[in-house]
Amino acid sequence: MIVVTGGAGFIGSGLVWGLNRRGVNDILIVDEASHQEQEHNLAALKYEAIIDGDSFREKLAQDFFDEGEIEAVLHMGAISSTTEESWEKLEDVNIAFAQEVIRWCADRKVRCIYASSGATYGAGQEGYSDQHEMFDRLRPLNLYGKSKLMVDIWARDGGYLREVVGLRYFNVFGPNEYHKGHMRSVVVKKFEQLEHEGVIELFKSNDPRYADGEQKRDFLYVKDAVAATLHFLDNPGEAGVFNVGTGEARTWNDVAAAMLEALGKDPATSLRASVRYVDIPSELAEQYQNYTQADITKLRAAGFSQKMISLEEAVKDYVQNYLLNHLHLGEI
Repeated sequence: MIVVTGGAGFIGSGLVWGLNRRGVNDILIVDEASHQEQEHNLAALKYEAIIDGDSFREKLAQDFFDEGEIEAVLHMGAISSTTEESWEKLEDVNIAFAQEVIRWCADRKVRCIYASSGATYGAGQEGYSDQHEMFDRLRPLNLYGKSKLMVDIWARDGGYLREVVGLRYFNVFGPNEYHKGHMRSVVVKKFEQLEHEGVIELFKSNDPRYADGEQKRDFLYVKDAVAATLHFLDNPGEAGVFNVGTGEARTWNDVAAAMLEALGKDPATSLRASVRYVDIPSELAEQYQNYTQADITKLRAAGFSQKMISLEEAVKDYVQNYLLNHLHLGEI
């Protein structure tokens, strides 16, 4: 059996979809599926059972599972909001829960892959290298990023990264993120805005190094995030923390152009008319990342050779095959 925590969520349900495509259905999902859209995330997927996080943590503490019953734990469950202000909640869900899973797996030689985050790099002053000796130099811009970094440091210092894999996902977008509210990707939010208002609002630059809309991010399609994660399931000899991104920073204007093209519009003539630049909200200004680009040297060295889906291809697939009909992974 493979356990997927956060399995009703974004990347988690994507992993269930990816496993199903391999013919793997013996899956225990750990999640509450409290949002209607999370139920839709699971509707077309196959799995054995679903339990909530508290119940799973109790079962781990009670040594409930038989030896050999669990092949791997893909630990995606977390508070994913970058604006979460309760450190108490983050300590429990993002740190303690992850430590319980990692420790349990390591003690029983069960493959463990957990979600870290590109948010650990903060504003990128120290670059985007996933080398372990760099962890202590990183300064996340928010409590969410801090919680993820603390798990990475704990896992490194405890020797767990000799067996366990932590994945620092960069700016993931794609189907099955509908339930995430304000934490949904800009792609889906701007698609809705374009549909309803006929305009795409992008943030003005608050950094003289970038023109409006020219701030850059490493945009990763969820299908690539799934493929990279399952690569480490297939290769148990690989361990450590790895960046998962395309390795190429693209601008918000590129995103807008890709969206317009996916909708059959000519970006060369419609981009200026369709985009409006607005001020960054004050609550985001100090923690806004103007540039991210994953260093994927270690990921490639670990044998993940699959070509990443380009921003244009990913946006086209997302818009035409999912957003236009509000479909989820597994429904087409």
